[in-house]
Amino acid sequence: MTLPPGYTLHATPPAPDDYLRLRRDAGLRPKTVAQAAAALAGSWSACHVTAPDGTTVAMGRVVGDGGWYFVVADMATSPAHQRRGLGTAVLDHLLADVAHRAPDDAYVSLTTESAGRALYEGAGFTTLRPDRTGMQLVLPARATP
Repeated sequence: MTLPPGYTLHATPPAPDDYLRLRRDAGLRPKTVAQAAAALAGSWSACHVTAPDGTTVAMGRVVGDGGWYFVVADMATSPAHQRRGLGTAVLDHLLADVAHRAPDDAYVSLTTESAGRALYEGAGFTTLRPDRTGMQLVLPARATP
């Protein structure tokens, strides 16, 4: 995937403040600075895209065990920069990295909103079989003493 003129893909995670801003701007659940730092440090693979003015405008990362199981996470593009192929470029980079570094027969999964479905289907992702369902558990915040 070729980026529009002036945009640059970096094969590194975004800075924590850019990570938090992109999550917020893209409508993802807000996270704390500590959560951002841990998430970025714990990524198996990550990349981000900068606009011509140097602002980070898109990102994505992969969390994985390095053996066979990988999860695409935190795919986000600033609304002002959407529909330019940035998400496709980020996803292509992440999947190429998994294909290059992971052992054969890697399993890559993700969770998406309906708005992101076309991006992932275009990359070859398919909906789980009818006898399987995606599930989630979000643990509540701990009470502070």
